[in-house]
This record gives sequence, C-alpha cells and structure tokens, in this order.
Amino acid sequence: MRQATHRFTVRTRGAGLHDVTRELRGWVDRQKITTGLLTIFIRHTSASLVVQENADPDVLRDLDTFLRRLVPEDDRLYRHTAEGPDDMPAHIRAALTATSLAVPVVDGDLALGTWQAVYVFEHRASPHGRELVLHLAGE
Repeated sequence: MRQATHRFTVRTRGAGLHDVTRELRGWVDRQKITTGLLTIFIRHTSASLVVQENADPDVLRDLDTFLRRLVPEDDRLYRHTAEGPDDMPAHIRAALTATSLAVPVVDGDLALGTWQAVYVFEHRASPHGRELVLHLAGE
C-alpha cells in the first residue's frame, strides 16, 4: 500500500459552496494510485465539507438558505459574539455538516456519482483562506 498527503488553501469568496473537485481530481491523478481512499479534512471550525449536486446551482443556494434559516445570525441567541454576528452561527453550521470526508478512488479517479462534487462550505460572510489536508491511501 502507498500513501500520500497534501495541503492546499481554498480562497472562498464569502458564504456559500465552493467546488474543489477539480483540484482534488488533479492531485489524485498525479499520485498514480488507482485504487484507494481519499480523506479530505478542513482545518477550520467555521467552514465545512459536503458532497452535493453539481448540476443545478439552485440546489447549492437552497442548501445555504436552509442552513441560514435553521441557524440564524442573531446575537441574542449566542454567548460567543466577539468575532461578529456570523461567527457563532458559522460554528454551528459547521458542526451540523462535516469537517472530513472519505471518497473512494477507483480506476485512478474519485468515485463520485454523475451529479456529485466536493465543496468547501464557507459559513462566514467574508472571504477566507481555508486549508484542506488530503490523505490518499491505496495502490
């Protein structure tokens, strides 16, 4: 079995879902591992990772809208308000989604479904640099 790791930064444009599938696929391809498992970890507590539809952008907008309704930005609801009105809601949204994903690698490519992509889900209003750590194990 072979293993490889990599870190890279995703520059978000603010709140919303940012597709990182192309970057992941490119890195996996360069590793020459044809069968294995890619683990993706985001090193932040106010952003997360999701696998979601890549065909209709309304799906992404609806998901973001739903989480905003579920976890509103209202300082009266939270103790942690020192970093702005969107910070504590961002932590809660990240807790409700995922900070790591595991995606099988089959025939040297991510085994995503036809309409699936991997997204960094930025939960803060401002642009951020979000660091992803990748670990690929296989042969």
